[in-house]
Amino acid sequence: MNAFGVKGRHNYKDAALIYVGSISIASAFVLPLKIITKEERPDFSTNNSFPSGHTAFAFASAEFLKQEYKDKPLIGYAGYAVATATGILRMYNNRHWFGDVLAGAGFGIASAKLSFFLYDKVFVKNGWNFTLSPVYNNKTAGFAYVYNF
Repeated sequence: MNAFGVKGRHNYKDAALIYVGSISIASAFVLPLKIITKEERPDFSTNNSFPSGHTAFAFASAEFLKQEYKDKPLIGYAGYAVATATGILRMYNNRHWFGDVLAGAGFGIASAKLSFFLYDKVFVKNGWNFTLSPVYNNKTAGFAYVYNF
């Protein structure tokens, strides 16, 4: 949105960090739960139905848009419309149960809200006292986090 001249609450770098944070938080909840719950999909293809990851990421993105562009509510409404369509299509295509989609939406919204909270109340208030870098080692990708105190 910044590239198209639509200004949000934060600059490009900070907005990107908040968005990556919300997707990372959603992933930290959704991916392990899929392994732990082992819920069978409605089409009986696999046992990783709960919660819906597509829906979680769609709702995390929608909530990010809503929070970042509060003064432009149509952007948030559009994001939520796309996220809702994502959840409906996941059920329509027989990939998720209603509970999977509902939980995914909840995890997504909560993840974005938590990411904004951490940015506004922890990182900005206390300063950026950390470094986060991508790493790749022994065919494993991840992030290295170093906190300066």
